[in-house]
Amino acid sequence: MNKKIVVIGLGITGISCINFLFKRNLIPYVMDECKNPKFLKKIPLIVPCHLGSLNKKWILEADLIILSPGISIFHPYLVEATNKGIEIIGDIELFNRYNKTPVIAITGTNGKSTVTDMIVKVMEKNNFNIGFGGNIGYPVLDLLSFKRDFYILEISSFQLETVKNLNIYIAIILNISEDHMDRYPLGLEQYRNFKLRIFKQASICIYNADDLLTYPNIFHKKKKYITFGRYHGKYHLLYEKQNFFLKMDDKIILNFNKTKLIGIHNYLNSLAVLAVTDILKIPQKKALKEISNYINIDNILQIIHEENNVIWINDSKSTNVDSTKVALKYFSKKKNIWLLLGGYDKKCKLFPLEKYLKKKNIYIYCFGLAKKQILSFCSKAVPVDTISQAVQQIIKLVQPGDVVLLSPACSSIDQFKNFKHRGKEFIKIVKNFYKN
Repeated sequence: MNKKIVVIGLGITGISCINFLFKRNLIPYVMDECKNPKFLKKIPLIVPCHLGSLNKKWILEADLIILSPGISIFHPYLVEATNKGIEIIGDIELFNRYNKTPVIAITGTNGKSTVTDMIVKVMEKNNFNIGFGGNIGYPVLDLLSFKRDFYILEISSFQLETVKNLNIYIAIILNISEDHMDRYPLGLEQYRNFKLRIFKQASICIYNADDLLTYPNIFHKKKKYITFGRYHGKYHLLYEKQNFFLKMDDKIILNFNKTKLIGIHNYLNSLAVLAVTDILKIPQKKALKEISNYINIDNILQIIHEENNVIWINDSKSTNVDSTKVALKYFSKKKNIWLLLGGYDKKCKLFPLEKYLKKKNIYIYCFGLAKKQILSFCSKAVPVDTISQAVQQIIKLVQPGDVVLLSPACSSIDQFKNFKHRGKEFIKIVKNFYKN
C-alpha cells in the first residue's frame, strides 16, 4: 500500500491512529497545531512530524487524511482537500472498516456519558464481555485488540463529522439542543444533521419522542424504532402523588423515588438504558436493580463538600445551557443557590438561562470569556476573574440550607485543560478554603 496517509491531531485519538497504522506496517505523516503536544514522545522517530501549524502541502498531497475530533473539517485546508477529492475520515470510521463486533452507540447533547456508563454497568453485571470507548473511556481503535461480545461507544458530533458508514446494532440519540455553535457555522440544523448520522446504518434506532430534533429524517421499513420520553414513548415517566414512575407502555415498573438516581434527567437517561437492556433480553428485574443503584459519574451533580448544612456541588461537565437548567431545576427547592457560571460560550446563546437566574434565591458569580455575555442579560451577576475568587466571596455569605453550584453552561478551555481539570480545581479550591 503506497498511499500517503496524514494523521492530524496528536492527542489520545491521534496517537491511537498512529499505533493502529504502525501495526499494519503503515507509516503516516503526522501534524498538530500545538508546538509541543503532550504525547509527542510517544511518536516513533521514523514518523515525519510537523508541529505548530497544519502543513498545507502534506494535506493537499495526501491520499487519506485521518482527522482527530478536535480539528474542524471546516478548516480551509481541509475544505480544499475535500474539494480535491481527498478522503477525510476519523478514528470512528477507521474502526468501522475493521470491526466485526456488534456496536451500541450513544449520542446526544447531554447525558451520553451517563447513559454509556449505565449500559456498561448493567451489561457487565449480567456477564456480557464488553469494551467501551469513543468520547469516553478508550480510543475506539484500541478496542479492536480485544475480542468482545459488544462495543459500547459514546460518539460526539465532532466524531460523527468524519463518519461515512457506521454499522451499528443499536443507535441512541438522547436529546439535541444548541451546543458547539463555534464549530457549526450554519447553526443548530447543521449540528443536528451530524448527530443524525448515527442512525444511517443502525439496525435499531432509539430516539426521544418529546424531542423532535432527535427524530430520524427518514424512517426505513427494515429498521426498528423505539421511543422514550418524559411524556411520550414506549418508555416514559408518570408523575403521581409526588412520585415519579417508569412506565413501559401502560405498565408501571419502577418508582424512581425509591432509587439512588438524582434528577429527572437521570430518570430519562434510564429509560433509554432500559430500552437497550430489553433488546438484549436482560431480565428487567436485574436491569432495574442496577439502574436503581446507579451513582452519578464525577463532575455531574457531584457532592464534593458538606459543612454547616451547606452543600457544594461540582457539575463541571455542564458545558451548555440545557445541562445548567437541569441542575437549577434539581436544586430549586434549596434556600439559596450560589451559581458559578462561565467559561468559553462556544458562540452559544446563554440568555435562555435568564428566567432561571431572575429568581430571588439565585446568586450568580460569572467568570471567563462568557462573563460579558452573562452580564448583558443578568445585571445582578457578580463578575470575577477566577473560580477561586468566587469561592472566596461565597464562603463568607452562605447560610445553612444553601447550595453552592458550579454548573458553568460553558466549555472550560479558556482557563482549564478540560471540564475534568476544572472540576478537580474547584474541589481543591473548596477543600483548601475550608481547611483554612
